[in-house]
Amino acid sequence: MTTIAELPPGFADKVLSAQSTFRSVMEAMARPGTVQRVAASVGTPTGVARGTAAIALTLFDHDTPIWLDPMLAQTSEITRWLKFHTSAPVVVDSSIASFALIADAGALPGLDRFSFGTNEYPDRSTTLVIQVESLAQGPAYRLRGPGIEDATILQATVRPPDMFERLAVNAALFPRGIDVLLVCDDLVVALPRTTRIAAYGA
Repeated sequence: MTTIAELPPGFADKVLSAQSTFRSVMEAMARPGTVQRVAASVGTPTGVARGTAAIALTLFDHDTPIWLDPMLAQTSEITRWLKFHTSAPVVVDSSIASFALIADAGALPGLDRFSFGTNEYPDRSTTLVIQVESLAQGPAYRLRGPGIEDATILQATVRPPDMFERLAVNAALFPRGIDVLLVCDDLVVALPRTTRIAAYGA
């Protein structure tokens, strides 16, 4: 079993790295579909992308329950790393999670497994942090909505193939809904619940 001393480190510079990562995530949320880089130097447990690790160290704390997909939950190192560096509780019930970390997006559960928030407290929904194969190659998608002038094109290799179709449920649920952060290595793209996604050319 991995001891505390053997766990991967957190940020090399905790304050500046957290501030830099927060700005990158906020820029991604403000400009859906644009690729932002997380520049912070950070240790990563096996199976966790650099961007995912930086987001965790920046946004997670003792008040943010975390759900891990089966791939990430199969070893104790990731849970121990999260608890040691963020104090965030790792929960089994995905419906109460503030964040869900998804390494095997091909096995993404139905979105109804997560919290959509309430009309009174829409911010109490689950944010999905999904690791993807590419944010530069793959099928093209047209994105529209707040923060996007007319439309923008996102090219990405994302699993499951119908993930963006699943997110169409957000239109009917608003102001409730699911926000998504796509991560590839140190790159991140945000898809807030207000973003409408369609295959390019559709």
